Formats: sequence, structure tokens, C-alpha cells
Amino acid sequence: MGLEENLKSMSINEEENPNPNPNVKDEEDEELEEGEIAGEEDDTTSSALKKEVVEQPHPLEHSWTFWFDNPQAKSKQATWGSSMRPIYTFSTIEQFWSLYNNIHNPSKLAVGADFHCFKHKIEPKWEDPVCANGGKWTVTFQKGKSDTPWLYTLLALIGEQFEYGDEICGAVVSVRGKQERIALWTKNAANESAQTSIGKQWKELLDYNETIGFIFHEDAKKLDRGAKNRYTV
Repeated sequence: MGLEENLKSMSINEEENPNPNPNVKDEEDEELEEGEIAGEEDDTTSSALKKEVVEQPHPLEHSWTFWFDNPQAKSKQATWGSSMRPIYTFSTIEQFWSLYNNIHNPSKLAVGADFHCFKHKIEPKWEDPVCANGGKWTVTFQKGKSDTPWLYTLLALIGEQFEYGDEICGAVVSVRGKQERIALWTKNAANESAQTSIGKQWKELLDYNETIGFIFHEDAKKLDRGAKNRYTV
């Protein structure tokens, strides 16, 4: 439509609507009472609504705890996991973002670091009663490429995106010399249907195209790096 036609259209609209500003009342509208200001809102009501919108927290279904395994402390400790420390437990969306926005992404962590996010009161250790009979799915990335997958994994966990969400214990990102790994820990390794469902969903969430494997914690304890995948997707 040309400029001339646009002007004609505007002119027609003005004729049809002699009062183009809907916020200005016509003369026949109810007159304002003495001292009343047009468009004025009740300050108390407005303030209360704004406060509710800003301060109302959005609780998560579960509380979650961030854990950090300091690579510098690892070399000084004989027992695995003794250098691991809980950092903070969060239970709302607001708390999560406040924490996430103030911690380093995996690409900024030192080589040897492990950063965990587990359901509250579940420790990221094989010895934890909830984890003892479980296992883990693992995805690998080139150095510096796990930041976004780690965030997507965290959002999937706290947002309860998995069909078998009760099976989830937590996740850990591990920074190593040549690669970065993210592992998803689950409760009941023998429940093949639940584990394969979790593995497939996780791959879809991450848009990850490589085959991934599931290792039983029991096998890892006995065979260490010799443990074989029990399931693959």
C-alpha cells in the first residue's frame, strides 16, 4: 500500500472514530468527582500487586544441593569424596538463577573439578543409600563445549522433565584434561525400562547424537575403568 493510500485510510478511520484516543473519555462519560484525577489508581492496591508479582517465589517440587569437589584438595586427600563439599541448597526458581548466575560455567573450572547438583539429602557418592543400587548415564564433550548441555541438564532436573523423575538422583559435570563429561545418576540400575527411558529423554533434551552408555555403580566399584555399559541408547 502506497503512502497516499495510507493517508486516506488514516483519514477514514478518524472520521469513523472522532475520539481516536481511547484513554480520553467523551463528554457524556461520567464526570469526575471533585479532586479526582483521571486514570489514578489506588496506590495501596497497585503497590500490593507489584510486591506480590516481584516477591512471590516459585517453589520447585524438590530441593536441590550444589556440591563441589575441589581438584586442589583432592591431591591432599586419601579417601575419594572427602574433598567434596556442599555449597548451597535451593528450593525455588529464583534461588536457582541467583546461584547459577554467580558460579562458574564448566568451561571456567579447573581441570580435575567435579560440580554436582543432587536432590537434597542425597550425597553424590556410591555409598549413599539412595545411590548404592543405581548407576549413571554419561555424555562427553570437547573442552569448553559442555556449558549449554550442563544448563539444559540442570533445567531438566529441577523442572521435573523426566518421565521417571523419581529415579533421578542428580547430575555431575567433570572437567578433565582433554574433555568434559556430564553424568546423570539414577537410583535403581536394574530397572532397565526406566533407565533407557531416562537415557533417551536426556539425549533428546541435549540434542545429542552419539550413542551413550549406562554403567552400574556396583560394576564401577569392582572394576573401576574396566566397567562395561549395561545399557546403551
